[in-house]
Amino acid sequence: MNDRVAAPSLGLDDDIAWPEDAVEVARIGEAWGIQGGFKVQPFSGDPQALFCTKRWFLRPAEVQPGAAVRPVAKSAAPAVARLSAPRTLKIKNAREQGDTIVATADGITDRNGAEALRGARVFVSRSAFPTPDSDEFYWIDLMGLTVVNRQDEVLGTVADLIDTGAHSVLRCVDEANTERLIPFVSAYIDSVSLADKRIVADWGLDY
Repeated sequence: MNDRVAAPSLGLDDDIAWPEDAVEVARIGEAWGIQGGFKVQPFSGDPQALFCTKRWFLRPAEVQPGAAVRPVAKSAAPAVARLSAPRTLKIKNAREQGDTIVATADGITDRNGAEALRGARVFVSRSAFPTPDSDEFYWIDLMGLTVVNRQDEVLGTVADLIDTGAHSVLRCVDEANTERLIPFVSAYIDSVSLADKRIVADWGLDY
């Protein structure tokens, strides 16, 4: 018996080209309600990227070796991870509800359809992101930037950002694989130049 989910029943469209600047911004969680709503867990505390476009691109969930996997009830619909190619969702409505987003999409009309999306990775085009303020930056734009201090000593490149709730922290790694955690706040960050791919920080090599 074939338990794959047909694209039309999920409101998914394979004809839309996958954007070259696609950025992963969230994961789809459990169904919400009985009329096709589903929860989405954004990766950022400010989920505006999910609201800036009505088209979300999906890829199957990728389980890393050793990662914990939540069992799925036998009665649950097949997960989108069974899909063999990227798909898109045409979003009808998305709104914040607590720490998550609740969304509805074309073609997702019942709880089974929503459950079929559980675990899917959500991507949107970087070009669709809202323009940030002059002192704000998207984490994806900071990844890979070289971080130097006021003495022009290289502290490393930005490998990741950690959200502490109060502020973000740059996780920098240098060529010797030394890791440095630098708070991304004005007290320590002198300047950020996306054009030069460079961040200047008031930070010592021995911190």
